[in-house]
Amino acid sequence: MSYEPVKKKLQRGELVVLDGAIGSEMLRRQLTWEGHKVDSHPDVIRSIHADYVQAGAHVISTNTFQLARRSWLAHFRDVNHMRRIGPPGLERRAGPMIHDAVALARQARDASPRKNEVAVAGAMTTLEWCFRPDLTPSVEEMRAEYVETIRHFKEAGCDLMLFETFNRWLEAQVALEAAREVGIPAWVSFVPDWEGRLLSGEAIAEMAAKLKPLHPDAILFNCAPPPDVTRALGELRRHHDGPSGVYPHVGRFDPPDWMFTDKYPPEKYLEEARGWQKQGATIIGGCCGTTPMHIEALRRGLARN
Repeated sequence: MSYEPVKKKLQRGELVVLDGAIGSEMLRRQLTWEGHKVDSHPDVIRSIHADYVQAGAHVISTNTFQLARRSWLAHFRDVNHMRRIGPPGLERRAGPMIHDAVALARQARDASPRKNEVAVAGAMTTLEWCFRPDLTPSVEEMRAEYVETIRHFKEAGCDLMLFETFNRWLEAQVALEAAREVGIPAWVSFVPDWEGRLLSGEAIAEMAAKLKPLHPDAILFNCAPPPDVTRALGELRRHHDGPSGVYPHVGRFDPPDWMFTDKYPPEKYLEEARGWQKQGATIIGGCCGTTPMHIEALRRGLARN
């Protein structure tokens, strides 16, 4: 499989179904997300990917949210402190784990009769905590770290990058430039606030203008409640006529885990998704709290084009 079949669907204005949550789905299956568990519980991770493929997703994302070298370094004063008290090789752990995580997604995809219509997206969020735009590193730091990490995803066999839960247009710009340098297609997805802006407070119109020269394959919104992504999508469609979409969360964030609620069961979520499709969204999936049942409802109930 390559990205081309999905890209052609988007060019024709057809629906592309993205998968749902992985971290909260692990929690729902009695397994915490911390540590990603790609080494300790590969069968659980593979089964989640397989369930999303079976549910009808055209794109499945890897279990690699916050999986980058900086994710471990943030726990120490600096790299020398990490080397002093951390286990050997900690600063190089991200690369092999990314390869393992991509392999699990590819194995689930390749075992399905639908393997020729499903792409694997390398999921990567901001280098610092995704809900803290004030922590964004310098452009020089970001450029080096994005190129390094994206290369791992490409070498492992991802079909595209999914830069998700971004909070500022600047970091998205750097990530998209890095993806172009490495040579892999990329979608970028932002966290909106409740007033039709990015979580940073930046205007969506400004973000669309800044990213336009980079020609992202798609611009999306995720990790916010359905009403917030609905408002953000409406604003985006006034300034961006390329592929766009949403995959909101359902429930509440109760750090460090997810709190499930019954506000958006699959059929209610489908009702919301029909509205997003009318707004012009051609990529629709789910973020934290959504399940394979939500994705099955989307594939079954949404118009194909």
